[in-house]
Amino acid sequence: AAALTLNACSTGTDEQASPTTQTDENEMHSGHGEGEMKDGEMHAGMNLGDMKHPADGGPVPAGMTEATDPKYSVGNEVTLSTDHMEGMQGAKATIVGAYATYVYAIDYTPTTGGDPVRDHRWVVQEEIADAGSERLADGASVTVNADHVEGMDGGAATVSSSTDETVYVVDYEAGGMKMTNHKWVTESEIQPAA
Repeated sequence: AAALTLNACSTGTDEQASPTTQTDENEMHSGHGEGEMKDGEMHAGMNLGDMKHPADGGPVPAGMTEATDPKYSVGNEVTLSTDHMEGMQGAKATIVGAYATYVYAIDYTPTTGGDPVRDHRWVVQEEIADAGSERLADGASVTVNADHVEGMDGGAATVSSSTDETVYVVDYEAGGMKMTNHKWVTESEIQPAA
């Protein structure tokens, strides 16, 4: 199966200088354009770095609670106002699901090696091992049970921030490639379709 390759699913907002062994996600997305796509990957994956991100994000974790009154309903056409991945900012998208849970930005070290990833957005409560039902504190050490990108599943992570905004799964197109069931986008990262 072809996969989308990227450094992370998020753009961090941390402006502090970081050690050279850490990779800030703002830096990770620079210089990666469509020209780096391999011919066979054009519609099933992009080459954006060392980690692979599937073109289809698959089902949500077991136990997710659907949002009771989300701002955007399943099937709504929206515009994305975030840049977790190259080409996402301003992309048209369709809401696939809306969920009520705690959502976390995390710092983690890929299990496949490589530099630590800072401020990856997002993982949900249901994707953290033994998270329980209470909101985790910033700085909490956790184990990630999500495979948004290669090397994430089973990785050690630290919570860098969290929100209880409604979180969405979306389908969207960027750079001529269709992403389905992309997880996750928070309500503040979505605007009504123009």
